[in-house]
Amino acid sequence: MMAFKTLGQFIIEKQADFPYAKGELSRLLRDIGIAAKIINREVNKAGLVDILGENGHHNVQGEAQKKLDVYADEQFIEALTRGGECCYIASEEHEECIELSLRNLTNKGKYMVCMDPLDGSANIDLNVSVGSIFSIYRRKMLDIPVSEEEILQYGHEQVAAGYVIYGSSTMLVYTTGKGVNGFTLDPSIGEFCLSHPNMQIPEDGNAYSVNEGNYLKFPQYIKDYIKYCQEEDSITSRPYTSRYIGSMVADIHRTLITGGVFLYPETSSYPSGKLRLLYECNPMAFIIEQAGGKAVSSKERVLGIKPTHLHQRTPIVIGSRNMVDKVLSFMDSTQESVGS
Repeated sequence: MMAFKTLGQFIIEKQADFPYAKGELSRLLRDIGIAAKIINREVNKAGLVDILGENGHHNVQGEAQKKLDVYADEQFIEALTRGGECCYIASEEHEECIELSLRNLTNKGKYMVCMDPLDGSANIDLNVSVGSIFSIYRRKMLDIPVSEEEILQYGHEQVAAGYVIYGSSTMLVYTTGKGVNGFTLDPSIGEFCLSHPNMQIPEDGNAYSVNEGNYLKFPQYIKDYIKYCQEEDSITSRPYTSRYIGSMVADIHRTLITGGVFLYPETSSYPSGKLRLLYECNPMAFIIEQAGGKAVSSKERVLGIKPTHLHQRTPIVIGSRNMVDKVLSFMDSTQESVGS
C-alpha cells in the first residue's frame, strides 16, 4: 500500500522556504486545513441536518446568506482566532475586517487572511460542488495597530493562497509562490494527503467556462470570443466544449487540471465586474500563475491591481496561457475597429 504524505508533513518539510516565518505560516495553513475538515463534515451531511436553505439575512454584497455560508465563516474565524497566527480577517460575509486581537488578547499574529468561506453557495441545496477560497498576506508594519489599509496589498504580495473544493472528493489546493500542490482528504484517517504534486495547467485547452445567460450584456470582444469557440475548425479542434458550473472554485479546479479558460467579464449590469478582487480573483490568479497559466482583468495582470477597498470587484479572464492570450487578441481587434 502506497504511503501518502499528509498536509501537515508537507508543510513542515517546506517550512525552510520561509526562514522569516519561524513556523507561523505553517501553523496558519494547518489551522485553515482544520477549518476545512470541519466544514467538509457539515457539507457532506447537509441534507440530513437543518443546515440547508437561507438564514433570512444578506451579506455585504446584498446576496442572500445560506446557513452553510454563516457556518463556514464561523469555523474559519474560530480556527484562525484559536491558532493565533492571524491578526486580521477580511471575509465576504462581513462589511468590515475582523480584528482577532479583540477576541484573543494574546494574539500577536503577523498574518492577515482574506477569504470567501463558501464559494458557490447558491449550489448548496442542489448537491453541486462548492468550495472555500483563502489568501494570506504578511503584515508590513508590526509596530502600529493593524488597519484595513494594510490589507489592501497587491495580489503579487500574497505569501500563500488556496482553495478547498467539497465534491465527490474533498481537495485542498494551495501555493506559497513555489508551485502548486493538491491534497485529497482521506476520510478513513481524517487527513489531507498529497495527491496532486506540482500541479501544472496545460498551455492550451478545449473548454471555455462562462455564464452564457449574460451573453447580451457582455462586451463585444467576449461575444466575439464565444462565437470563435463555437465555430467548427479541425486545425484548432473547435468547436470547444462549454462548461459552466456556477461555482468559481469548481470551474477553476476543472480548468487547472484539464486546461481551458474561465471568463467572468464586465457586463452592462456590472461594469466593474462581479467577482471580488481580494478574496476571489487574487488567490485564484496566484494559483493559476504558479501553475503556469495566466489571469488578466481587461488587459491588466490581476496580481498587479492595487486594491482601493475591501470588497472591490473586477472582471477576470483566467486559465491556460494560450487561451487567455486569444481572448486578449479579440479585445485588441475590437479596440482597433472602434478606433478606425
